[in-house]
Amino acid sequence: MDSQGHNLTILGQIVKHIPAKLIEKLKRKHHIQTRAFSATSHVVAMLFAQLSHALSLNDICDCLRLHSGYLAQIRDCTPPSRNGLAHANAKRDASMAEELFWDTFEDIREKYPAFITGSRQYPGLPHRFRRAIHIVDSTTIQLIAKCMDWAKHRQQKAAVKMHLDLDLKSFLPNLAIIGPAKDSDSKKARELCAPIRAGEIVVFDRAYVDFGHLHDLAMRGVTWVTRYKEGILYDIVEQQLPHEEMEQARHMRDTGKFRGQQPIFLSDRRIRLTGEETAVKYPEDVRMVVAIMQVDGKPCEMSFLTDNFQWSPYSICELYRARWGIETFFKEIKQTLQLADFMGTGENAIRWQIWTALLAYLLLRLVGWLASWKQSFRRLFTLVKGMIWSRRNLIALIEFVDVDIGAGEKSPPVRLAAVQLQFDFGDFWL
Repeated sequence: MDSQGHNLTILGQIVKHIPAKLIEKLKRKHHIQTRAFSATSHVVAMLFAQLSHALSLNDICDCLRLHSGYLAQIRDCTPPSRNGLAHANAKRDASMAEELFWDTFEDIREKYPAFITGSRQYPGLPHRFRRAIHIVDSTTIQLIAKCMDWAKHRQQKAAVKMHLDLDLKSFLPNLAIIGPAKDSDSKKARELCAPIRAGEIVVFDRAYVDFGHLHDLAMRGVTWVTRYKEGILYDIVEQQLPHEEMEQARHMRDTGKFRGQQPIFLSDRRIRLTGEETAVKYPEDVRMVVAIMQVDGKPCEMSFLTDNFQWSPYSICELYRARWGIETFFKEIKQTLQLADFMGTGENAIRWQIWTALLAYLLLRLVGWLASWKQSFRRLFTLVKGMIWSRRNLIALIEFVDVDIGAGEKSPPVRLAAVQLQFDFGDFWL
């Protein structure tokens, strides 16, 4: 391996991308009192927990204590005691971790603007759209009901919900709201969409359908695309597809003849809402596109609503198909970073872990971009996890591994005779 050495471990090289004085600045801002276990040590311990798949407080503390010499080189950090780390997660305001994520995000935006605008090419991104595309959705993270009354979701379950506005071009969050799972998606939609500017696009599932909010977005010049929700009453104002095309689409549907992944358009209508509440909340016309799309290799009829009447129906379907990108993001956060094994039961401790997981994701994405990593995020995480206490140069290591994977060459065969262990049992059987 020809990667260069470094005076810091892999963990230290990742932490180095957090602005040097930011953590202490936020500690003072949020009036956090520290003694032996500093705020920087706290953040580094929580980042280590996510990057190493630590399973418990003891797991974190024991490993950091064993590597206390390497840890001290990371901004004079010290290993915590189990009770000290539990107390810090429970009592130190998690708003500090939230603000740390966004301030680090803004610092990276200033230093590496190209990383924010195009660090990851999501394969489902409709590239012909030059506008920002926002995907709004939420994910539920299951907790232990008996220990977490603050997050009661159902009688025997507790959960926390992460509401997210994902920028599809950067594949990074624009806004995240973390709270109990009982908070409905439609109630959080206004807060999530408040920063979206005129001319941009927002796509969300039918759980976020609130026609009062949709009307506000349209009046602000924001293009929205969502799924039709059962039970919505409407009148057809105009059919925008020629009759011949609709007949051909119905014939293809009935005979099961599909053109690869291309959607089949059954109708493209201009409709007017007629429900007592919906007609008042959204008095303008709405566009409704009905299409058959391939979902997991099977045809599925879907209906989409939008306020845009200029784009082709294919563009509307393609935008909604891109919404699945946020499911990939949630999978990387919850499965790859294993945001499921929580180190505390209180709301503050849960929020600490979620925000540091998002911070770990941001920092890993950055180092991958700096090293021009072409493989999956999961492979990058596995590499960092396995080498976290190594003093190799992280960028050089990633470049070396990426080239090795990309070359597709088989390693030379191992000569078994040269490495075979010789056992001489002597009189063992006697």
